[in-house]
Amino acid sequence: MAKRLGTDTLLLPTRPVILGRGAVGGKLEGEGPLGKQLDAVFLEADMGEESWEKAEVRLQQAAIRRALDSAGCPAEEVELLFGGDLLNQCSATSFALRELGIPLAGLYSACATFALGVAMAALSVDGGGFRRVMAAASSHFCSAEKQFRFPLEYGAMMTPTAQRTATAAGALLLQSAGEPLPPERAAAAHSVCVEKVLFGRVNDLGVADANSMGAAMAPAAADTILRFLKDTNMQPTDLDCILTGDLGEIGSQLLLELAKCEGGVDLAPVHRDGGRLLYDTAQQDVGVGGSGIGCSAAVLCADVLPKLERGEWQRVLYVGTGALLSVITPLQGESIPAIAHGVLFSVAP
Repeated sequence: MAKRLGTDTLLLPTRPVILGRGAVGGKLEGEGPLGKQLDAVFLEADMGEESWEKAEVRLQQAAIRRALDSAGCPAEEVELLFGGDLLNQCSATSFALRELGIPLAGLYSACATFALGVAMAALSVDGGGFRRVMAAASSHFCSAEKQFRFPLEYGAMMTPTAQRTATAAGALLLQSAGEPLPPERAAAAHSVCVEKVLFGRVNDLGVADANSMGAAMAPAAADTILRFLKDTNMQPTDLDCILTGDLGEIGSQLLLELAKCEGGVDLAPVHRDGGRLLYDTAQQDVGVGGSGIGCSAAVLCADVLPKLERGEWQRVLYVGTGALLSVITPLQGESIPAIAHGVLFSVAP
């Protein structure tokens, strides 16, 4: 059973182990710095489907199937999946799961959804009620633009502070520690486990510009990271990496400033951001970086976890960041609340 550290952080004594992982992306993501590390790249935005929404369903299914394949685990052996996306009623996830037969607990925490899903999956396994549990999440540039901004046919220009919603998806399969690993995981230098989790608090410093998501989410990221460090009596240098979800260039700089101002902590040596890793902002037309649920999910599964498996890193704090606006709230003059959930991954002892 999980043990509380400090005020908010939970230590998972059984340390659930990653059994399988999958990360997929679209054409632009495949052309980015991590393109060769993705398990699959879809060259056409519609992915052979009739709509952007159906394309996102296929995208998430691909990540889930890759995670299952890498684990050598059939879908019927997965007891529960925590998943979500950016579409109304998490429809991409619901439609993706109707063909797989895996029990679904749908989640919505905006772009922090994958971190929330991994935390919930790990707690479910650690509690002993489940043996194998998945987390999955996706986003698609075209479906998100259609819902939150303007249809592509409108030809709207990006503002200087805007980020591009990633066409990407990630999936993780966790299992109880001590059980046999599949050949692919067993062949890795190290197995990776979930050691601690921390759930976010809603933060709102009054940012109202829906085209400045990084600025809206940075306070939530700072709050979660500072609470984690306080609860665990750790310093940033005790970690090999603090991966934030999708703050982009502007949000990342704000995070570093907030951490110094509010906590006297220098995160710069270990901080990395999924929104800056997935794309080359100097060469690709993505504004100040990437965003979307699939952004950090793909970066975590394709780039960060493999470093842990190879023994290059020992501990990574993954902080998914999400802007909790809806299509309606900006039109009503509301500011943008944000949240950030944390998961500490470590090399299994």
